[in-house]
Amino acid sequence: MIDLRSDTVTRPDDAMRAAMASAAVGDDVWGDDPTVTELETETAALLGKAAAMYVPSGTQSNLCALMAHCARGDEYIVGENAHTFRYEAGGAAVLGSIQPQPVRTLADGTLDLDHVESVIKPDNPHFARSRVLCLENTHDGKVLPLDHQREAAALAAERGLGLHLDGARLWNAAIALDVEPSAVAEPFDTVSVCLSKGLGAPVGSVLVGSVALIDGARRWRKMLGGGMRQAGIVAAGGLHAIRNNRARLADDHANAAHLAAGLAAIDRVTVTGHDTNMVFATIDADPTHIERTTTDKGVMLAVGGSNKRGATVRFVTHRDVATADIDTVLDVLGGAVAAA
Repeated sequence: MIDLRSDTVTRPDDAMRAAMASAAVGDDVWGDDPTVTELETETAALLGKAAAMYVPSGTQSNLCALMAHCARGDEYIVGENAHTFRYEAGGAAVLGSIQPQPVRTLADGTLDLDHVESVIKPDNPHFARSRVLCLENTHDGKVLPLDHQREAAALAAERGLGLHLDGARLWNAAIALDVEPSAVAEPFDTVSVCLSKGLGAPVGSVLVGSVALIDGARRWRKMLGGGMRQAGIVAAGGLHAIRNNRARLADDHANAAHLAAGLAAIDRVTVTGHDTNMVFATIDADPTHIERTTTDKGVMLAVGGSNKRGATVRFVTHRDVATADIDTVLDVLGGAVAAA
């Protein structure tokens, strides 16, 4: 199967599996796992922060960060379409008692900072206390400009807010901007990065920040059930990923550009977005037909929509998809549309 549903479907290659099989391990809850420590140290250095914590998932990483920044009854300000707000099961509210304050996300993925400023609450017992501003880079594949991040950081500092980045695909942003990952992470107090998307590790994210914030987050990780024992086996996959798989993300971006150009040439297909390793399109055809037909031909797509509105599709390129696979996808999809 050629699977373009997400870059989370990547599988470890032989070299990564070998690194995992030979990993030195200990009990990470006791702080004794040398491979976890090595991963945390290297990731913190890559992102220019003092400390790091390895966690099972990006959702837990973001939640630990918010809980380290906020107390019960506090508020985090976040884009209305951000993963932290829409796709993490309301964890900040349910488990952290932290109120979300969504704000407008602009077409380029940036936040409307005027709107952000307007919703910051005064210090008054009637209101939840505004504590932290959250950004996401990349957002639906869109890269936030470094200037926008700095402007958000300046606003946060002026109004006494912490600043968190959901940087699940920060690695893609750094490649697209042609900067070091630390340049993307620099303005933020805490940053969450994912190892199991474009980098291809089988599991895990890392939260970085100051020693004090990461110490606080580590306590929340334990409470949330994220303390792992001989985690060096999976951490070794993450180490291999950050050491060997960051530069090749440019290949995914090139394949996405090739895919977007090919989709635009197919009748009844409209490309609605293309950035980094993501392409979005609408197809004037029955979504059920598109999904069933492409799957039968060996192509897995994330298809939504309804019969009346046609199909909406997100295509995500990744390390298990070659350029030749993109050509196959275009042939299969073109045939499915023509037969609809």
